[in-house]
Amino acid sequence: MGKAADVEAYFQRGSLFWFTVITLSFGYYTWVVFWPQSIPYGSLGPLGPFTQYLVDHHHTLLHNGYWLAWLIHMGESLYAMVLCKSKGITNGQAQLLWFLQTFLFGIASLSILIAYRPKRQKQT
Repeated sequence: MGKAADVEAYFQRGSLFWFTVITLSFGYYTWVVFWPQSIPYGSLGPLGPFTQYLVDHHHTLLHNGYWLAWLIHMGESLYAMVLCKSKGITNGQAQLLWFLQTFLFGIASLSILIAYRPKRQKQT
């Protein structure tokens, strides 16, 4: 096993902080797009009136932006697969983890993979 196996199966979980921020933000965005009538706008401080304005005046833009965000995440996930191959990550489970993590958390995951520099094998 050794170094080559480490590269083939490389996976690194992203920052819990960013994953929490992204999960809460996407959750709120989903709530705003699909169930805007159930949002307690008055209890959200400055975010409440701003959200209500967006819902009342730009709901189509919010809805289209929501699906665009998921489409971008899908593109990032596919790019993560290309990066896995180019960096020598060939283990199927590691590739699946990169795909799923990048699909759910976008650039917070993809940036880790972009920054990864596998050790080059010495040619003898």
